[in-house]
Amino acid sequence: MIYSMTGYASATREIAVPGISAGMSVSVELRTVNSRFLDLNFRMPEEVRACEPTLRELLMSKLSRGKVDIRINVQRSEQTPSVGALNAEVLQQLAKLEQAVTDAFPGVERMRTGEILRWPGVLAESGASAEALRDAVLACGKQAIAELIDVRGREGAQLGAMLLGNVTEMEAILQRISPLVPELIGKHQQKIVERLQEALGLAAPDGVATIVSREEIAERIRQEVTMYGIRIDIAEELSRLTAHLNETRHVIEKGGKVGKRLDFMMQELNREANTLGSKAAAKELADASMTLKLLIEQMREQVQNLE
Repeated sequence: MIYSMTGYASATREIAVPGISAGMSVSVELRTVNSRFLDLNFRMPEEVRACEPTLRELLMSKLSRGKVDIRINVQRSEQTPSVGALNAEVLQQLAKLEQAVTDAFPGVERMRTGEILRWPGVLAESGASAEALRDAVLACGKQAIAELIDVRGREGAQLGAMLLGNVTEMEAILQRISPLVPELIGKHQQKIVERLQEALGLAAPDGVATIVSREEIAERIRQEVTMYGIRIDIAEELSRLTAHLNETRHVIEKGGKVGKRLDFMMQELNREANTLGSKAAAKELADASMTLKLLIEQMREQVQNLE
């Protein structure tokens, strides 16, 4: 499978609070958009900040690219008490920090009781235990991540089908114009020969002596037309376009993390299509080049969303 970098997922879980019929709930919401690298942005209450490292590790193990916004909310019913027990672990950490400061600055004023109680995480903001809250957040996070991967996979499958459709259309264009190339180039060369002969006929009419013989002029015309035919020959460009399209199809069908590889292929396809347009000696070839570039641009825009 190939995966899109855009998606949305959310999960909610209830937490039972002893003695209260309607306790509290937690929700995890994930939003992702395209990005060159993996960029994780967390927004959560301080009481569940301890869950961030685990969630970060889970996301990094599942995703490789994209900007991910992670929002964690804790909802409480009116029956849930707003003040709970002291968090002993946070108190110990705060005490160690204060002791380190007083050791470095002996005359500094110590913290007051009100300041300690207002310190983030010292007071549990709900009747649920810290362990129950952490378990609920991590469970929601795992559920939301699994849903996000499914969403990105479904969108990636749709993008892959669209890309393969464009590849098929471009292959059809190359198959259509390839047999026409010798004939189109030949017709164009013939027009040049006729124009040159007409111009030379005016410059050196029959019966008039010239410095250069008409045979030498004819040979010079033949050389010039041959050189021009070499310059406008697009067989090499058609061959490279075919090879790039084969590789693009292979990458898409193989799946995995294809975004950067396909972005490179779009650059190569566009380069060959531009060269084809610059060397086009007939309207049919110029039109084919323009259509190819439009299809490549459509693909390039969608490839930017692939992981």
